[in-house]
Amino acid sequence: MFIPVEKSNDKKENYRLLLDTLPYYLNETDPWYTTLSNAASIVEYFLDDVNWVGFYLSEKDALYLGPFQGLAACTKITIGNGVVGTSAKNEATLIVKDVNQFAGHITCDSNSKSEIVVPFMKGHTLYGVLDIDSPIESRFDDTDKESLERVMAIVVDKL
Repeated sequence: MFIPVEKSNDKKENYRLLLDTLPYYLNETDPWYTTLSNAASIVEYFLDDVNWVGFYLSEKDALYLGPFQGLAACTKITIGNGVVGTSAKNEATLIVKDVNQFAGHITCDSNSKSEIVVPFMKGHTLYGVLDIDSPIESRFDDTDKESLERVMAIVVDKL
């Protein structure tokens, strides 16, 4: 089912549209990779000024590249390393206003200037993280954090 939705020029309105639209594209009966693929695509569509949206999935002591939108990316990130690994280790959303100032930042795309990473869990088990990069410094804020955490709650419910 395709639900045509035009984006707004307003960030909060786009998040409202995203949260309203997302459930129509996610089915509990689909495999996890289908759910995450559609989620990455829909998030990328509704967010302005981003150059990468995707998932890293937890396996033992590392995160492995999952479905994404954007240029090819790093395939493995050790938990605790870089922005992605730090967010996973702490099991907390991490906003980095300038990735070049983040100690241990792992550069997958040199055009990325800021980043937000949202871990997702079921129970007490870390399944992975949603990682979003932007070519603009200070692109992400509390509106992004709160909205993307709500997005991931919808996604996790469908996994």
